[in-house]
Amino acid sequence: MAKPILTKPFDGAISRFFEQDAPLAVREAIKTAKKNKPLDPAYPYHARMERPEYEETLEDLQVELVKMQSWAKASGARIAVVFEGRDAAGKGGTIKRFREFMNPRQTHIVALSKPSNTERSEWYFQRYIKHLPSAGEVTLFDRSWYNRGVVEKVFGFCTDAQRSHFFAQVNDFEAMLKDDGIILVKLWLTVGRAEQLRRFLDRESDRLKQWKLSGIDVKGLYKWDEYSQAIGETMARSHSDHAPWQVIRSDDKRRARIAAIRTVLQHIPYDQKDLEVACAPDRKIAGGPEILA
Repeated sequence: MAKPILTKPFDGAISRFFEQDAPLAVREAIKTAKKNKPLDPAYPYHARMERPEYEETLEDLQVELVKMQSWAKASGARIAVVFEGRDAAGKGGTIKRFREFMNPRQTHIVALSKPSNTERSEWYFQRYIKHLPSAGEVTLFDRSWYNRGVVEKVFGFCTDAQRSHFFAQVNDFEAMLKDDGIILVKLWLTVGRAEQLRRFLDRESDRLKQWKLSGIDVKGLYKWDEYSQAIGETMARSHSDHAPWQVIRSDDKRRARIAAIRTVLQHIPYDQKDLEVACAPDRKIAGGPEILA
């Protein structure tokens, strides 16, 4: 039986952007790309992490995640990890590797849709508070309250006054979480413009991944600079001593996943930690907001 003709989502809008509107340097980087080679010349590695090394390291780190969860259950610890970043930076794939072998009864992924009319009338943080972890639980936020700092700003979904109010409260909000005993880790995954577009093109042509695309993704392709400005402002106004941003360059998804897990494990004082495995993340691709520069 012949395969059905592939219908590209949004009438092929991503391909059109690539062919007609993408910056010339981005188009050339994608057209001349070599297999397993990062597209950003400023990325510190010239080839993707080899699969055998990646899989062995990932397995060892996932064992550490299971140990961490067992400690959380026994101690009553509450752990919340915020995953934010550019579209197509690899948040979903990274969360999948975190979650893969952890107990689903104690691990929750929170990926909220746009707020309802009722939620719009509530305190902005209210709908996120409902999903904070209870004793022994780990909550992974696939996007979070930082929508207001970046996406809502870029697309005009909030007023400047609402965003200013958010920034006036977010540091105190996170300080209260820490003061109440919640271990909060904030991850920001960043990716180069050419690599982002290459991933969008791959999704557009993959029937199993097309669901990941949205109209916001298409419109966002034209708003790279607006995103950059909003991200910079968000980092400057919400990077605090009690809840610092941990930034990870994700042009190589394998290295990024390893760095993300190690970053989280560094913040959790669980029992029987293997310090050779749960060591500091690769500082060439992981650090504070300066990594964005």
